[in-house]
Amino acid sequence: MKMIRHCPWSLAALAVLCACNSVPTDKGVVKPPDLNKFATDYTAAWCSQRASQVASFFSESGSLQINDGAPSVGRGSITAAAQGFMTAFPDLVVKMDKLVIDGSRIEYHWTLTGTNSGPGGTGKHVHISGFEAWRFGSDGYIAESRGHFDKTEYDRQLAVGAP
Repeated sequence: MKMIRHCPWSLAALAVLCACNSVPTDKGVVKPPDLNKFATDYTAAWCSQRASQVASFFSESGSLQINDGAPSVGRGSITAAAQGFMTAFPDLVVKMDKLVIDGSRIEYHWTLTGTNSGPGGTGKHVHISGFEAWRFGSDGYIAESRGHFDKTEYDRQLAVGAP
């Protein structure tokens, strides 16, 4: 995923936009006024190799849970979780596949590619898709993200590489 090392979107402008302009949906769910831009900029943050940029999309006490793991709570903990992926995959690229909005449920679907060449890595290329179910806080940032991907397939690719 070294193809996109630094993504060009303005995260500072997004932070101001989201902090000031979150809007409730017809079901009382809060989301940024331009959810597609938010998701696009979130994707760019994952491509940036700057884990704190990923965490900046979360409320101060927001949480990121990956599969059935313990949630990372707060921006510091979310930064550490994102850094784990960025360290393991120095060429990490995340691509947004789609956004799904179904009533109060907002899903961000993604595909991650990269080579596990970080410290202790296997050197194998990984290509895995998944999604995050987002709940936004009243501040317009992610209050809770529950991420899901096929861990068995991920582990297989770490061992033998992507098909």
